[in-house]
Amino acid sequence: MFQIMNIPKFLRVWLPLTLLCSAFFRALLPAQLPSLPSRDSAHTTSQSGLACARTASCAQAQPRRSLDGRMEIVATPTSGEIRIDGALDEDVWRTGEPVSAFVQAEPREGEPATEATEVRVAYDAQNLYIGAYLRESEPDRLVVSEIRKDYKEETQDGFEVILDTFGDRRNGYVFATNPEGARSDRQVANEGREINVSWDAVWSVRTRRVADGWTVEMSIPFRALRFNENGARAWGINFSRRIRRKNEIDFWSPVPRAYNLSRVSLAGNLVGLPGNSSGRDLRVKPFVAGRTVRETGALDFEARGDVGADVKYGVTRGLTLDLTINPDFAQAEADEQQVNLTQFSQFFPEKREFFLENSGIFYVGDAARNNRVVLTPTPDEDLLLFFSRRIGLADDGREIPIIGGARLTGNAAGVGIGALTMQTKRHDGSPSNNYSVIRARRNLFSGSDAGAIFMMRQSTDSAGDYNRVYGADANIRFFRRLDWNSYAIGTATPGLSGGQYAARTSLNYEGNFFHGKGGVLQIGENFNDELGYYRRTNVRKWFTDIGFRPRPASLAAIGIREMHPHIVWDYYENLDREMVGKRLHTGYTFFLNNGGFAELSYNPQFQRIAAPFEIHDGTPPIPAGSWGWNEYQVYGSTDPSRMLSLSLRAIAGGLWSGTQRTVNGSVTVRPSYRFYLTGGLQRTAAKLDNPNADFVASLVTLRTNYSFTTNMFVDALSQYDPERKQFNANVRFNIIHHPLSDLFVVLNEQRFLTDEGTTPGRSVIVKFTQMMAF
Repeated sequence: MFQIMNIPKFLRVWLPLTLLCSAFFRALLPAQLPSLPSRDSAHTTSQSGLACARTASCAQAQPRRSLDGRMEIVATPTSGEIRIDGALDEDVWRTGEPVSAFVQAEPREGEPATEATEVRVAYDAQNLYIGAYLRESEPDRLVVSEIRKDYKEETQDGFEVILDTFGDRRNGYVFATNPEGARSDRQVANEGREINVSWDAVWSVRTRRVADGWTVEMSIPFRALRFNENGARAWGINFSRRIRRKNEIDFWSPVPRAYNLSRVSLAGNLVGLPGNSSGRDLRVKPFVAGRTVRETGALDFEARGDVGADVKYGVTRGLTLDLTINPDFAQAEADEQQVNLTQFSQFFPEKREFFLENSGIFYVGDAARNNRVVLTPTPDEDLLLFFSRRIGLADDGREIPIIGGARLTGNAAGVGIGALTMQTKRHDGSPSNNYSVIRARRNLFSGSDAGAIFMMRQSTDSAGDYNRVYGADANIRFFRRLDWNSYAIGTATPGLSGGQYAARTSLNYEGNFFHGKGGVLQIGENFNDELGYYRRTNVRKWFTDIGFRPRPASLAAIGIREMHPHIVWDYYENLDREMVGKRLHTGYTFFLNNGGFAELSYNPQFQRIAAPFEIHDGTPPIPAGSWGWNEYQVYGSTDPSRMLSLSLRAIAGGLWSGTQRTVNGSVTVRPSYRFYLTGGLQRTAAKLDNPNADFVASLVTLRTNYSFTTNMFVDALSQYDPERKQFNANVRFNIIHHPLSDLFVVLNEQRFLTDEGTTPGRSVIVKFTQMMAF
């Protein structure tokens, strides 16, 4: 299918270079990876007692090791009740064996942490407890920028733990907090190929600031986790600490700076837990909602109420069943608009809670790279096989009512399982549809897995109206740093034949000094995935992402931590080998000691379009044909943890048949950890070869948050389009009145600031949920 003669000329140079570089650095691999001790050195006991944490010197103590050479921590049974108050004054926090040998990943990988950290783990019949003492030589310089739920961890001091409860070295639960006791939790699937920040568990944490640092006390109920109950396999565990004023990241079980806490295969072992059952986990969360809505231009409000429920049940120790009846997503954040200068529709990410939870099991795609500019993995918009926004949302973002659905996720007999089914109602002339997804994935040897997926849309009005998608994928890891990812997909749609396929393969090497990726994606001319997102068919995409990360010591003195010369090249051709598009990003990035960065890049572009398209309202369309241009870009950000931070992307050069001057910038003001305000501007001034096609497109955005406590906050997003004189606002007030139980009050408004006097659109929504555990 993929012949070497199909490779574009420039990639005939870069792909061999990628393979040669990968082979070269693979040869250096043993010197780069942290070595594990032999079994002869296992079970060396570290120093214990709170006194060890008083200075950073205790980080030099010989840590305890498991027989497999991993770092090891022993959980201690409690002799009495633990009160979660951050005080660490119970006996178990004095008698339990601590771990304290934290080492740096940033800025000096492998060296002892500059501030001492001591952690203990305890348990009783119901809960797992984690106590941490984080010493700080300058406690008045602790950085806290947010206290809302699921805060941004990279902008402040923090403590994190990841629990690999099945010991499979691939998946885990992350629990994080900062010095003010904010909570953040998420699921990690396949070592970061998918990170689900919308996952929520019932757990509690309290922190205290003390004279020489801060303390953490966590309680995580066993019933909130899925795990092997026989206790035969140790849990994977790792701890991470961020010291923001130094931009330092420390780990208990060492992790190279090319990776992060999601690299579960590098975690240590948690031993000493009994083979207890997680207990019955049955949670029922009913809701009641009321709303009043006036559409833009209408005169009257329409009011209605809704009731529904979500049910979560632990079917086995490894499988969780979720049911939803008449789901309501009114509290989801509004989509943020962008200035779109392409011929493609804009991609909006999923924001609905039910679809985000456990979404990692359904992901089929490439391994994630630890990108320092975009911190969370981003999907490949040229083909995202399962895109849950296809369910219950029309192309224009309007809701299609969902009757209900079910989801089964977890592990059984060593196989990761995901099954989802949702039923929509007839709405505005569209038929009622059932959407189903089945995913299975089997772990192979270290860091590798293989799986299969089946997806279907079936009209309940007509047996002949359907779309089916099926395929298999594999992720193979070599030498602990080189990943080979591939999949092959077929589709079936009535009326289509031939060319109903897609296939992708890539190699990805991730190292501290060098990273390289190369691969190819091919989509047949009749490929039709109605549960996915993709931009083209009848296309072959060649892609490469290569970069180096030198850290000259001479630059550190002037505030530069790392340089990153890199290329990210995408080349598109149709299946007749004719070029239809390209984007050749060639950049040089400087990462600063304080967390800011600056990048210069040169970005040649080419697009061939078969039909005219309107790039901006009221301007003549871009004619069909071939268009090539060059862009020059400056991109950067200041330290995001400071009270005032700036971000700027400036582009000059060509655009389709003419030129552009584009500025995308934002200013964030953060006077305290309770409040922040970000103002943004997107503006493009374009001059095309047709004078009547010149235009200015702009968008002004204002985003703000105020957190009254760690359980009560208000968010607001306002957007204004000066050309259309259109104003949109979304204000959300949220109280977490009990664990996983919320009160939402949401205000939406849309108005046109014109002389026509159009009545503004407005809605007010109140939603109350109450989680009940049995």
